[in-house]
Amino acid sequence: MKQRNGFRVANGLLMAGGLVFSACAQLDTPPKYAKGVKVDCGGKQDLTGSGSTAQANAMDHFITGYEETCSGKQLAYTASGSGAGVADFLAAKTDFGGSDSPLSGDEYAAAKRRCGGADAWNLPVVFGPIGITFNVKTTDVLTLDAPTLAKIFSGAITRWDDPAVTALNGSMPAEDIHVIYRSDASGTSDNFQQYLQAASGGVWTKGAGKTFNGGVGTSAQGNEGTSNAVKNTEGAITYNDWSYAMKHHVDVAGIKTAGGVVHIGNDWIGKTISDVTVKGKGNDLVLDLSKVYTTTTPGAYPILLASYEVVCSKYPEAEVGKAVKAFMQSTITEGQQGLTPLGYIPLPVDFQARVAAAVNNIS
Repeated sequence: MKQRNGFRVANGLLMAGGLVFSACAQLDTPPKYAKGVKVDCGGKQDLTGSGSTAQANAMDHFITGYEETCSGKQLAYTASGSGAGVADFLAAKTDFGGSDSPLSGDEYAAAKRRCGGADAWNLPVVFGPIGITFNVKTTDVLTLDAPTLAKIFSGAITRWDDPAVTALNGSMPAEDIHVIYRSDASGTSDNFQQYLQAASGGVWTKGAGKTFNGGVGTSAQGNEGTSNAVKNTEGAITYNDWSYAMKHHVDVAGIKTAGGVVHIGNDWIGKTISDVTVKGKGNDLVLDLSKVYTTTTPGAYPILLASYEVVCSKYPEAEVGKAVKAFMQSTITEGQQGLTPLGYIPLPVDFQARVAAAVNNIS
């Protein structure tokens, strides 16, 4: 029988000792910037976007808000993975791309061509903690650290009763570990591997990127696929956007950092994102999460992604630009209300002001 003394997702809320809905409710107070907002509803009637599955649950929320605010407007979003979202945008198959990894390298030049000679911008719309989700028959209580995770996801540790795992948890079952990873090009994979690379003390040597490089395990499509797979596979472990861990009621490990063991939900807004900075230039608001991965702050959760919309600063078709601007205005203001119960961290005031200034310059 499983021990039931640890963190577990239930009814869409985090239940962990004394951490109950009231804590989430307090943190879900509407941000001041969400009140009295003017959205310039105009332009193209039907918008299209595709990409990140990590932001898919937030996107449903954003779309509802946009369509209610701008009567008669519609937006269709396909949650196909960050890689597909960027590719679709660069090929002008969609009006914007959703990605948990910003454009890089040659993608900027390709985006400039797609945008008719104008620059493309990466605009963060939400933060999403990445949960290490697992399915172990005897317990829902698990603590892991970056070096141990690096060994598990590279195949150096293959059993739950490995000494490195029991050193963190005490007795563990004598059974194999089944690694599940993303089959699609994924910003969640990229951010998870960036964390391993930064925080494992050199144990992770596989690099980062949207392709999972661990070389072990079984693949699944999207956050939906990996969360379903871990839920239905005894001995499994994977990495999921927190909103999907909530949705599928799966067990989530605590992560040991230099500041102690921390669980998602201890502090949605303050400590977890206190070290996030902007490293992009001008209105290209690429964020630097490197200090988050190696945090020493007690209570700060270290595995985090920022989810972006990739947009043209100036669209070749003016009507598209007007509609994208309206959607983004709605998303980064009223759309930030109600994200916490869905498993996301809304934009803090200082970031939101930077994003709003950029959005208002979309044409």
